Formats: sequence, structure tokens, C-alpha cells
Amino acid sequence: MEKKTIGILGGMGPLATADLYRKIVEHTRAAGDNGHVRVFIDSNCAIPDRTAAILRGGEDPVPEMLSALRNLEKCGADCVIMPCNTAHFFLPRLREATDTPILSMPEITAARCAERYPGRRACLLATRGTLEAGVYDAALRGAGVDFLLPGETARDELMRLIYEVVKASRPLAPEKENWSALLEGLRSRGADYFILGCTELPILADTLLCPGPFVDPTLELAKAAIRFCGYETTD
Repeated sequence: MEKKTIGILGGMGPLATADLYRKIVEHTRAAGDNGHVRVFIDSNCAIPDRTAAILRGGEDPVPEMLSALRNLEKCGADCVIMPCNTAHFFLPRLREATDTPILSMPEITAARCAERYPGRRACLLATRGTLEAGVYDAALRGAGVDFLLPGETARDELMRLIYEVVKASRPLAPEKENWSALLEGLRSRGADYFILGCTELPILADTLLCPGPFVDPTLELAKAAIRFCGYETTD
């Protein structure tokens, strides 16, 4: 099978973009440098905030997203992936503008949840934009995944952790107690496991090491892209 290439439409945020690329490298079965996927990255940090656009009529992020997409097309990317869950609200508009396949993080994640935790209830941890726009809802229901959404207090805490801690490059260690309390509160509402539905959250979870279990959409997207390109994953 002819090997294909990946284009990462990144910058949303830059650390999440780096995390996705790292996971592609770590989860590709390769004996050396030449066994890895060729990856093109446009980390376009000028893309306007997606949650602000969805909830508050903020600047439309699609023109800058299309700018990055065009760069990836010029590089010859055979598929495109986006390390931003909220950005998938705009996926239909991007797909209309290109013939290059753009893989869907919510659909890939929903399939993994159904496979790994059948009959158990997920809790979707995400930005207000993702939650209130229902970015994951259709994919989860379509895969038969039972799920609950955080309440208002939990949503406020998620937004603080995402925007004021991870995106702001603040130290993560002091947040361990807050992160643990958030998870315990949602577990008491019936959550059996957690979908880390914002690409900043796997960074938090990987660092603070509180009990889950977790499904990491960034990791699932990385593995799907590796397989799309004709390579084997390590698991």
C-alpha cells in the first residue's frame, strides 16, 4: 500500500498541536526514522477563538482555518486532522472547501468509546463552545454511547483550567486537587469514564495523573491518521 501523509491544521492551541504530533510519533510502529509518517504542520495561532465565535458572535475562525488548510494542500497532505475539538463545529464548512479528507475527531472518539466501554456512561469534558453547540452529541448517540454533560459549575471550572491554566502556560501541578475534585463530582453524578473533549485536557490529565478512566480524543485521532496513511500503530 502506498504510504500517505498527514497535515495538521494546528495552532488551536500550539501546545495541543505539539501534543498531537508527539502522539503520532509515539504511536507509529517504526524501527527507525524512515518508518514514520511524513507530517506537515501549520500551527496558525492567528485562528480566532472558536468558543467565542460559537457563543458570543466572535470573529469567524474559518477564513484563517482555510488559510492553513490551503497551505497543507500545497504541501501535499493526503489527509488533514485538527487538534481542537471545538473547531469541529466548523468541519462541514471546511469539508465543503476541499477534496482532501478531514478526519472527524468526535466520530473517531465515539467509535472508541463504544468499543472500549460498552454499556457504561461517559462524561464529556470540554469547552462551553463544544458542549453548548453539541459538537459530540450526534457522534456519541450514533455510536450508541450513553453520556452526560457537566453542569454549570463544572463548565466554569473546565473553562478556567483550559483557558487560564493550560492555554496560559501556567504551572499544572497546583491544579491537581481542583482537577480531582471536578472528576469526583462528575463521578458522583454517574460518570463511569471521561472523554477529554478539549485538546488541552489530555495535557492536564497526563501531567496530574488523577484516576479516570479517560478516553483521549487527541490520541484516538493520531492513531486513526496513522492507519489512514497506511502505517501500523503500536497498540
